[in-house]
Amino acid sequence: MIAAILVLLVVVGTVVFHFWSPWWWTEIASNWGYVDDTIIVTFWITGVVFIAVLLFVVYCMVRYRHREGQKAEYEPENAKLEWWLTGLTTLGVAGMLTPGLFVWGQFVTVPDDAVEVEVLAQQWTWAYRLPGEDGILGTSDTKIITFENPFGVNPDDPHGQDDVLVESDELHLELDQPVKVLLRSIDVLHNFYVPQFRAKMDMVPGAITYYWLTPTRTGTFDILCFELCGVGHHAMRGLVVVDETGAYESWVDEHPTFAEAMEEARNEMSTEPKLVLKQDDAATGARAVTQ
Repeated sequence: MIAAILVLLVVVGTVVFHFWSPWWWTEIASNWGYVDDTIIVTFWITGVVFIAVLLFVVYCMVRYRHREGQKAEYEPENAKLEWWLTGLTTLGVAGMLTPGLFVWGQFVTVPDDAVEVEVLAQQWTWAYRLPGEDGILGTSDTKIITFENPFGVNPDDPHGQDDVLVESDELHLELDQPVKVLLRSIDVLHNFYVPQFRAKMDMVPGAITYYWLTPTRTGTFDILCFELCGVGHHAMRGLVVVDETGAYESWVDEHPTFAEAMEEARNEMSTEPKLVLKQDDAATGARAVTQ
């Protein structure tokens, strides 16, 4: 009986903690309330099953407790019970999967008016690329990434010349503007996740993954890498700021285009001192002369 009482207390404690828990989701800041609804449906289905199973265990512990003179019967097959279990399990699984399929269909169907924003991940920082005045991101390739071209933008693609480069952990988005988030990694698996957006996706080296969202309230939110990516994984954090239109445009204007960044890199290279090795006739080695 003591065991039955303890199991019953687990049931009561679980229900009380669910409805009066001090911890819950962060306030949503995107259009993906459907994700919350899907998780709540899963909570209810699994919660009801959890409580029903434990109450059945309590019933069995009380109803079939040991009594003098009683003997248990072995019944390995019960077709009626198996049909009930199979049917209820099928309904439960379908109830959890069906809402998710509808949400997934919306998750990968990008609106026509969405703007593209590229997120570039590497151990253990974030960087971002936005389309310029032409509204089109230029092509890119990790094979052409250099110190001067850290985004690997194709210099021969005219659409990439006006791309806006953000070499910072802070990204700004415009309020109520749908955004298609293009995800690239240049080293290992990463995952771009903002809890308030309820959306995340793995970033796979050699591929471009994506999802879309519409920011629905202004504010500053944490960016987390949600895929274990090495010893610095815990420090791979950033900020996303949702702005009104005017503030967003001012922030974009603060960052250079790809053409401007390449021109600045060429100017820096032309003004840096160069080391030229000249053969010293009086010595066996070479001496370095700065020019």
